[in-house]
Amino acid sequence: QVQLVESGGGLVQAGGSLRLSCAASGRTFSTYIMAWFRRGPGKEREFVAAISWSGGRTDYADSVKGRFTISRDNAKNTVYLQMNSLKSEDTAVYYCAAKAAGISRSDSLYDYWGQGTQVTVSS
Repeated sequence: QVQLVESGGGLVQAGGSLRLSCAASGRTFSTYIMAWFRRGPGKEREFVAAISWSGGRTDYADSVKGRFTISRDNAKNTVYLQMNSLKSEDTAVYYCAAKAAGISRSDSLYDYWGQGTQVTVSS
């Protein structure tokens, strides 16, 4: 069982930066694939980024590639999402998720979810 708690959301101007954190409980954090998804106003939940258990492999949605960076610290049971050059279309609730082996962009394959943190980008 893994419990996930996101933090770091807030209000930022377009062009600014934020760093989201997701703290996980459980001794097996280092064995999980970790990912970030988001749900914008009136939109479906969408994949943002994912990272392998070792951090050696990452995957990004085209819409955030080059602006967002996912990373993890297994010693701290934490995954991060550094978001730079934020745009108004990045406004969303951001969710942290975990699954067993295999990076995936499909939210239906993730077993554990956090409660979400709101990111609002003003233009």
